[in-house]
Amino acid sequence: MTARLPEAPGEGPTADLLRARRGGTLTTLDRLLLHSPPVAEGWNAMLGALRGGTTLPADLREMAVLRIAVLTGAEFEWTAHEPIGRRAGLTDLHLRRLRTAEPAAEPVWTPAQAAVLAFTDVSSREVAVPDEVFAAVRAHLDDRQVVELTVLVGGYGMVARFLVAMQVPPSEGEVPG
Repeated sequence: MTARLPEAPGEGPTADLLRARRGGTLTTLDRLLLHSPPVAEGWNAMLGALRGGTTLPADLREMAVLRIAVLTGAEFEWTAHEPIGRRAGLTDLHLRRLRTAEPAAEPVWTPAQAAVLAFTDVSSREVAVPDEVFAAVRAHLDDRQVVELTVLVGGYGMVARFLVAMQVPPSEGEVPG
């Protein structure tokens, strides 16, 4: 499978910004975004902050990203983040459960993980988060982390929607930065 649009040239100041965040490489995703340099720059700043500037524990961050990949069918997102999730402590069992219909109900999660999964699911599917789901997350995360989780879910929902709409083929594994 190839993406629906041709890749833009990987040249210029915006490409240099993307390349710097990715450790010197550009992905198909980056080259598609480069069709609109202002969008690519904003995307780069926000995703860079979500990947490297939050205080969310890595297991919670990657669990949410992987769950969004499942909910949206974004295989690129799954293959890019599965190795990161494993380094963050997610096991084969966790990864299998993320692919089930209601993973938060499974007994493999810590209370914080279950709360984050429930939040991720309802925020992704329904948008409006019920008070009891928000309260469960609030019991485990501070104000900053609640903001970071909420933006993470929305941001990676955006990533997934772009990947799926553009039919970006799965990566060969972890995508840097």
